[in-house]
Amino acid sequence: MADDENRKVKDSNPEETPEKPEGGPETPNEGKGKGAKTGGSGGAKKEGSGKKGKKVKIVDEKPRSLRKRKPELPEDVKAMLELRRERKKKEPKFRRQEWSRYKKLGEKWRRPKGLHSKMRINKRYRPPRVRVGYGSPSLARGLHPSGFREVLVHNPADLNRIDPKVEAARIAHGVGTKKREAIIAAAEKKKIRVLNGGG
Repeated sequence: MADDENRKVKDSNPEETPEKPEGGPETPNEGKGKGAKTGGSGGAKKEGSGKKGKKVKIVDEKPRSLRKRKPELPEDVKAMLELRRERKKKEPKFRRQEWSRYKKLGEKWRRPKGLHSKMRINKRYRPPRVRVGYGSPSLARGLHPSGFREVLVHNPADLNRIDPKVEAARIAHGVGTKKREAIIAAAEKKKIRVLNGGG
């Protein structure tokens, strides 16, 4: 009986009960739950250890001044270039006769030559034909949309015959990678725009 009374006294006295540390586990087995281990799913994740972490791609940007370079043109040529752009918006798409009937014909243009062809004799209900009236103004004819006159280049030495103010280089399709890089490097030094320089 005396032992039972002593136990009751100890339980009723709050000063003798050990204090629990704040923020720590209440019992030794607490904290062994889910994610308590270092490799658990509920533990602290390392930086950048997500399943689909975003990779930062560092791109060495080249100067774009040469690519955006514009030619030095007189005002009348600029006006004709603008007129050509407006005309091309309204120009019909020229297709060969019966292009929609046979897939093998494609959508390219071929002049109709048939003896009884209604398109050849310009019947009103037939598709439009290519005519000289659809041509570009003479001052803007043959110019690149940017206004430059294109010069075909096969090697760096060909750049010497180009006027950077009104002409731009176009690298020939048969030029290899090594020579292409040499042409682009030489064009940057001479401030010549390369129309197909790859960006």
